[in-house]
Amino acid sequence: MASSKIAAGSGALAATIVGGSVPVTGMLDAYPLLAGQSIRYALGGLLLLAWTRRPLPRPSPADLASLAGLAISGMLGFNACLLIAQRYAEPGFVAALLGGTPLVLALVAPLLTGRRPAPLTIIGASLVVAGIAVLTGGGSWHGPGLLLAVLTMLGEASFTLLAVRVVARLGALATSTWCCLLAATLGGLLATALDGPAAWRLPTTRETLALLILAVLVTAVGFCCWYHAVSTLGADRAGILIGLMPVAGLITSIALGAQPLNITSAAGIALVTAGCILGLHRRPRLSTSTPPVHNRAQFALNCHFRR
Repeated sequence: MASSKIAAGSGALAATIVGGSVPVTGMLDAYPLLAGQSIRYALGGLLLLAWTRRPLPRPSPADLASLAGLAISGMLGFNACLLIAQRYAEPGFVAALLGGTPLVLALVAPLLTGRRPAPLTIIGASLVVAGIAVLTGGGSWHGPGLLLAVLTMLGEASFTLLAVRVVARLGALATSTWCCLLAATLGGLLATALDGPAAWRLPTTRETLALLILAVLVTAVGFCCWYHAVSTLGADRAGILIGLMPVAGLITSIALGAQPLNITSAAGIALVTAGCILGLHRRPRLSTSTPPVHNRAQFALNCHFRR
């Protein structure tokens, strides 16, 4: 149970870091998209390599395929779709669809491992989705806005789903490092192919600060915390915590004076919080074997506290 609490805290920290980093990401609006991502992930990967201080476990061919898919869809593709989607849809609409990710993970992740979706997790995810919808307020779209918003949500889901088996085999730290290095390499190749030398201009002081914050906090720290949560809680239960991203973004905006806290925002935060608490709850599992008579009282007590 203690390990689950640590994992839940780790996942909550990762979601909070990502949600609170939205203003930092905006500091890179004028910098070439793919080159900026390549630099960010390269710095994050090198930091993780320095932290390990030992050779990384080598991914198998199947692991490499999953990691490459994760880097393309869950990292490079996600950020690109998120940015372009906001040209054809209001930010609230994109955020509302992105908020459906916890429900997707609650339904799909167990099926990938041969389990049935857990009712409590589905209910918790539904509350989180409702809370995010209240927080964002929805919005309108035109042209390919709907498609791009859906692709953004699928990219967010793939960041977790494609990592499940790799994390189980290699661990959270190695998975984070390998996906960063792959995303940096692929992003650099795509940036050079599409934009040529223009993709690699020197960042300004403001852009350099943003890249460092994203590389250290969001990438190196955030990825490891998130994949630790996934490895311990499972992708379905960890996915509930994605609902904390818009909450963290809202709290950051309120702290910076960008927007006030109103009744609607408070209601959305309350729904997301309730969904996270319910979705992370796990009923104790009783043993199928019958304990000796003299140990039944202790057996019942142990079962009560096991989650």
